[in-house]
Amino acid sequence: MKTTNRSILIGAAFLMATSAIGPGFLTQTTVFTEQLLASFGFVILMSIIIDIGAQMNIWRIIAVSEKRAQDIANDVLPGLGYVLAALVVAGGLAFNIGNIAGAGLGTNVLFGISPQLGAVLSGALAIGIFVYKEAGRLMDRFTQVLGFVMIALTIYVMFTAQPPVGEAAAKTFAPDTIDFLAIVTLVGGTVGGYITFAGGHRLIDAGLKGKSALPEVTKSSVYAIGVASIMRIILFLAVLGVVSQGFTLNEGNPPASVFQHAAGNVGYKIFGIVFWAAAITSVVGAAYTSVSFIRTFSPVLEKNNRYLTIGFITVSTLVFAFAGEPVSILVLVGSVNGLILPLALGVMLVAAHKSKIVGTYKHPIWMTVFGAVVVVAMAYMGFYTLIDGIPSLFE
Repeated sequence: MKTTNRSILIGAAFLMATSAIGPGFLTQTTVFTEQLLASFGFVILMSIIIDIGAQMNIWRIIAVSEKRAQDIANDVLPGLGYVLAALVVAGGLAFNIGNIAGAGLGTNVLFGISPQLGAVLSGALAIGIFVYKEAGRLMDRFTQVLGFVMIALTIYVMFTAQPPVGEAAAKTFAPDTIDFLAIVTLVGGTVGGYITFAGGHRLIDAGLKGKSALPEVTKSSVYAIGVASIMRIILFLAVLGVVSQGFTLNEGNPPASVFQHAAGNVGYKIFGIVFWAAAITSVVGAAYTSVSFIRTFSPVLEKNNRYLTIGFITVSTLVFAFAGEPVSILVLVGSVNGLILPLALGVMLVAAHKSKIVGTYKHPIWMTVFGAVVVVAMAYMGFYTLIDGIPSLFE
């Protein structure tokens, strides 16, 4: 494999992985571990298998068709690509406001400044990446460095927490309880919404596409899930170690209390670094991917896609800085994110068997079946979450 290709593949993998590892990822993993204890290992294992199935399908079809998801959707059914793009942009903007808020919280822990000021400074840093002429390469390097930082620091906290690794390993394959809601939630948090497309679209932008690139694309898709999963497993063990020692986690900020119980004030500062890194890389990933869903709709959008990305981050930052998180709106708009994976994956599976889209490529039957199962499961949970969120608007 050429060095250039390897760099692109690793960059795409880390962009996707760090897009998944956001504030919600950290909180979600902590809460489920506290509830399920060592049996949460089984949930992680099942979600990894499903994540790989979903992502391999999507990345392979994007690569072989040499088109982004919205253009593939329009080829399957005219107009469907615009619907998909609208869902991605709405969900991406909603979650990006939360990511900006997370970056502000991280800087508050580290430096004691207000979350609003921290959010503005973090937003300015993210904008700076896209001001740079070689924004794609800088984005790749940025997400890789912070990805390694997050994993390394969390490993330190995991060791200080002294988790019962043997019990965790045993319960991963023989759990006391099986929580299907937790499995689907983890899948949504890893490859739901815009997240799985971050790396796939990055490969298209970098020119790595076509049937000849499929082996490399497939490896990169699995590698991306691997990076996100390593972070999930390490954090799971850290939380398990803390709760196994009898500590009660702070309901207001569960991940922070894990780091603090495990390593004292140093652990709390480490939490600040990890939380900020998780948030800021997710800001970059959400903005890049959301804009990638609309840039192909006109030459003007394509030409100015960097400015659109900067505008996306600016709006997210200003909404949090001046209005706080509009929770009632975020509940509804954010719930739409749960519908994006089944819709997009379903479209991809149909496209995989249309010769006008994929040419002579033959998509493996087992991938189609696997993908169809994910579509059904995620569609059910997505609609459940959306319907459950609507009443909160009127409370």
